[in-house]
Amino acid sequence: MRDVLLIALYAFLGAAGVGLLGAAALRVLRRRSLAASLAVLAAVAVGAMLAGTLAVAWAMFLSSHDLSVVTTVVAMAAAVSLVTALLLGRQIVAGCRDLAVAAHGFGEGGTFAAPTRPVPAELAALSQELAATSERLAASRERERALEASRRELVAWISHDLRTPLAGLRAMSEALEDGVADDPDRYHRQIRTEIERLNGMVGDLFELSRVHAGTLPLSRSRVSVYDLVGDALAGAAPLAREHGVRLADGPLDAAPVEVDAVEMTRVLANLLVNAIRHTPADGTVAVAAERRADTVVLSVTDACGGIPDEDLTRVFDTGWRGSRARTPPAGAGLGLAIVRGIVEAHAGRADVRNVAGGCRFEVTLPLSTARP
Repeated sequence: MRDVLLIALYAFLGAAGVGLLGAAALRVLRRRSLAASLAVLAAVAVGAMLAGTLAVAWAMFLSSHDLSVVTTVVAMAAAVSLVTALLLGRQIVAGCRDLAVAAHGFGEGGTFAAPTRPVPAELAALSQELAATSERLAASRERERALEASRRELVAWISHDLRTPLAGLRAMSEALEDGVADDPDRYHRQIRTEIERLNGMVGDLFELSRVHAGTLPLSRSRVSVYDLVGDALAGAAPLAREHGVRLADGPLDAAPVEVDAVEMTRVLANLLVNAIRHTPADGTVAVAAERRADTVVLSVTDACGGIPDEDLTRVFDTGWRGSRARTPPAGAGLGLAIVRGIVEAHAGRADVRNVAGGCRFEVTLPLSTARP
């Protein structure tokens, strides 16, 4: 037993000396190539075995022949280990370089192309994560470009819509001031109409700014969808009569929802006004509400003839007005953007799709879980 302990002690001391030298070498080479570190690691493993063997051989006074045999065997193992470590290091370093080149292209061009060279699982996982990040960033950049284009379009439309009534107001006020107006009362009524129109545009801009800033105040209460639809239909009835459009209420489920009644009525009113303006005379605008699982879906269907497929994804963008044929005589294209903002503030979703003869806007809201 004593001999075994001595052998273990001498082997440990020899291996520990080589291990300390290897640790020092790894510290010096910590900023160098991974291949060098792998070579040092292989050398430490074989060197520790050789040093332990030599220490034991010296303590046990082995013959020179036996010592040379042991040394030769360990040297061959060391050579094979070093070559294997170098080959493995070259492979890993090549994979890292390919990944670095791909990452550089990611930073320059915005897209990441995964290296085709086989790499270890860890580098492959990193490559996949970079590819996924590249896709997310590309989608984010696309949304940013679309938003910037939408903002530029909004500024252009707002500038136009403000300049036109302001020019009319200036002309009418000058005519009244100079006393050359044939019908001052008519001018006063027209001025009031234009002021109300401008006030509505400013109100929409203020509402949209609160939506985008996330500061839209919501006073939630438990209300019936039936009551929301009834209030919205009553408010839109005069405009529908003016345009010769029929309002029809489809299946209306009296499902309870936890919403701000004022804001949600505005959502339905905006959808109804949009549908009425784009529906020809003698057309029909239908409103329905149905329960789907734990949600309720409010829908407004018009007879506008449909929206081009390439525009369906832009309908709720700020400032979007569609083609010239669908552009209303007034408004800055903020109504549907406000609709989406209010609905999303209620943890809901706003969608649009084409149906036979027109399109259908749907607002999905979670059902109220509170007891009546």
